[in-house]
Amino acid sequence: MATYSSSLNVIRDFLAQKRIAIVGVSRNPKDFSASLFREFVKRGYDVVPVNPKAEEVPGWRAFAHVTDIQPAVDAVLLMTSPEVTETVVPECVKAGIRRIWMYRAGGSGAVSPKAVEFCQQNGIQLIPGECPFMFFPHNGFHSVHGFVRKITGSFPKAA
Repeated sequence: MATYSSSLNVIRDFLAQKRIAIVGVSRNPKDFSASLFREFVKRGYDVVPVNPKAEEVPGWRAFAHVTDIQPAVDAVLLMTSPEVTETVVPECVKAGIRRIWMYRAGGSGAVSPKAVEFCQQNGIQLIPGECPFMFFPHNGFHSVHGFVRKITGSFPKAA
């Protein structure tokens, strides 16, 4: 699998946005995607769930597609398979979204080489991998993961 990286500046800019869609958030409250969704809410973000198989994610109206969201969001976090990522990224461009984070903690996550290339060709500010939990302040257990990445030299650096 190819390696992609992102600068800490791009990550900070993404997290500075206040209205973010999370594509692929599960209706199951025990699913990791639902935990991450709740963390964004807890931290004051206006989070919009996107799941074509759900009209709602417990307590929140869900949208089937990024292009359905009104008013539009500032950024999109993809928690999808790479194949789904490839279909959602063009929708983001169509919706005028210029910031995309392809979630990855292990394996390929949401990262697709084809979608990464599409983002690069369309001037999208992209985070191809990483877990947002590592970049939140006061993030408990996840700070350990971030610390390990820092001492091994694999934590994103400021540009």
